[in-house]
Amino acid sequence: MKPLLVLLLSFTISIFVIRTVKKEYDFALSARIAMSIMLVFTAIGHFVFTKGMAMMIPSFIPYKETFVHLTGIFEVLLAIGLLIPRFKYISGWALIIFLLLMLPANIYSAINNVNYQKGTFDGNGLSYLWFRIPLQIFFIVWTYICSIRM
Repeated sequence: MKPLLVLLLSFTISIFVIRTVKKEYDFALSARIAMSIMLVFTAIGHFVFTKGMAMMIPSFIPYKETFVHLTGIFEVLLAIGLLIPRFKYISGWALIIFLLLMLPANIYSAINNVNYQKGTFDGNGLSYLWFRIPLQIFFIVWTYICSIRM
């Protein structure tokens, strides 16, 4: 829920700032700025909640904490790429693939009741997926529209 709020609030602020500075609306740029801010926000979570996020990863994957840190760094790189016109297209596709690849971790986490912020197994469970899967689709569509289609 917090990433969605960050995305929408950043988008709204970006629209007004760009309108004030450029004297025109640039919704695609505002959307990419908002997604970049959201990605940096979520990347911070990879370092603050490393233990809990490592619990979201199936046991057959080694070096879980390193993987969590690397995906956090990758999110920051994607955030930067979305803001550079030359790289927005490839960064958009990379982010879409990344979001699709992270969905199994969210499903695994829900099945196992992982609460990544506390690093415990008292999370929301499968009911969380009723929100998370549509949210993931929303992020994918958002990314496609603002970095690939436009």
